[in-house]
Amino acid sequence: MAERETASSVPPKCGPYISSVTSRSMNLVIRGVVLFLIGVFLALVLNLLQIQRNVTLFPPDVIASIFSSAWWVPPCCGTASAVIGLLYPCIDRHLGEPHKFKREWSSVMRCVAVFVGINHASAKVDFDNNIQLSLTLAALSIGLWWTFDRSRSGFGLGVGIAFLATVVTQLLVYNGVYQYTSPDFLYVRSWLPCIFFAGGITMGNIGRQLAMERLSLEVCIRGSLFLMGRGG
Repeated sequence: MAERETASSVPPKCGPYISSVTSRSMNLVIRGVVLFLIGVFLALVLNLLQIQRNVTLFPPDVIASIFSSAWWVPPCCGTASAVIGLLYPCIDRHLGEPHKFKREWSSVMRCVAVFVGINHASAKVDFDNNIQLSLTLAALSIGLWWTFDRSRSGFGLGVGIAFLATVVTQLLVYNGVYQYTSPDFLYVRSWLPCIFFAGGITMGNIGRQLAMERLSLEVCIRGSLFLMGRGG
């Protein structure tokens, strides 16, 4: 009797479909693809704003899309978005500090809207000089982090992403891939790190939310299987 009760309390093995959905590798692929597509879409929209205001200039022979953007920009931004979105929850787990501040999709959508607004301001708002614009965007970017993140790991990753992306952009402009009008920070605009920082925070929030959705799905599935096993 004791052995029979013990056997009935153990949930049955997951079927092949359930196993594929809940497996970590499949989940990483799904989240990576979603983050990549989001990054591609944001790159097309935001780069269009920059080009319309002549903030960035691409050579005519590399313009090859309906959004007037160089063909390689969306894939690069999509890949970077996938890496950033997967890195944030991974760092949270490594540090043992799960991020729970404003973890709902409505907050994530507001974060995306604020990020688009910051990028829009960099292209549309006219300031007397670039220093005023840079300070304003820096304050807005830090405000975005404080409003939607507030984690030390998020701030540190955002600063690291901003530094690395700025260095890569400097190298691209130096090699003539494209250029910025009126550069005031070596070959780029001084406010560019602020945009990269805000973008890192935004994609990190999306990645964290997608990771939480996976955990919720897995808990529900395993709980349902356990109850089915008990009921059987």
